[in-house]
Amino acid sequence: MTANTAPVLLDLAPLGAAHFARIEDKVAALMRTRESVVAMQGEALLPLEACIRSAVRPGSTALNIITGPYGETFGGWLRSCGAEVITVTAPFSGAVSPEQVAEALRAHPEIDFVSLVHAEAATGNTNPVAEIGAVVRAHGALLMLDAVASVGAEPLLTDEWGVDLCVIGGQKAMAGPAGVSAVSVSARAWERIAANERAPRRSYLSLLDWKERWIDGGRAVLPHAPAQLEMLALEQAADRIEATGLDAVIARHRGAAAATRAGVRALGTLTPYVVRDEDAAPAATTLRAPDGVDARDVVAAALAADATVPVQAAGGALAEEMIRVNHYGLAADLDTVLASLKALAAGLRALGAQVADDETYLKASGAAWEAALVG
Repeated sequence: MTANTAPVLLDLAPLGAAHFARIEDKVAALMRTRESVVAMQGEALLPLEACIRSAVRPGSTALNIITGPYGETFGGWLRSCGAEVITVTAPFSGAVSPEQVAEALRAHPEIDFVSLVHAEAATGNTNPVAEIGAVVRAHGALLMLDAVASVGAEPLLTDEWGVDLCVIGGQKAMAGPAGVSAVSVSARAWERIAANERAPRRSYLSLLDWKERWIDGGRAVLPHAPAQLEMLALEQAADRIEATGLDAVIARHRGAAAATRAGVRALGTLTPYVVRDEDAAPAATTLRAPDGVDARDVVAAALAADATVPVQAAGGALAEEMIRVNHYGLAADLDTVLASLKALAAGLRALGAQVADDETYLKASGAAWEAALVG
């Protein structure tokens, strides 16, 4: 911030209720929902925890689907609410199947809440929400979906898929801010939340406070001073997607994932961590480091070749074996993908690995990009 830009940021007129509501409506359009959407003033973990603590009551049974680290987080919150948690886990190299979910629901008919991550940017996989949603809807349970890494990167049909609680964030495919997020809440979910005596009240985690003080009042008076800059940034991100066209933005993300996977396969030495293309998330591609090579060393060597590329090592237990190439938001671009591949190739060569010549993998990547955009 400079002396010239500070007045622009600090002297803005207050964000009024009508403008706040218009931003929520723009987000609802991206989520393909006609249900209530609440923009919450914090990173997406805020509405995710709020959903679980609002809708899950002590003594209930929840199904938690784990295909990455966020699913693991949800399990802890569910248990702390007093729920019995049934877990379905899929390898981080793939996706969970609707059949796995159906089997768990048959085995535990008492399940009344299901938590699922649409796309895990951390592990690079995505789950078949449409099919899983149909199974959950037939069972009668509520479905909570973490769509933070999928909104704008792949189709998100909240109402059509029967998602009761859908959380999005602006910082990934939307290319917006991290400090504000949103959740859509179905009529069924509001009924469940209202009936839960343990649902947070007078709390930053309270969805009921938002409903009673904001939605039920016709969104005429904001219950608090909004995070103005973040809300305006979220609006700009939504407007930019609308101007470009949501289908075109999704196609760019699909193309970036296809180009990265094709380029890596042609490069050699590295392999996609998510095995099947249909299970690969459009927002980020994860790669498996070769045996005997630490992924962190590959990332360090790649960044030494080009510090600007969106390449990083995975966190936690996967740090030694997984490399992550982010291609969401403005990075869903062929030039960014090609630069990332070049940096990885240079880093591998610096470590003594044998990889294909640049023309081979760059040509494969470009061809996959074109094919994905046409498709």
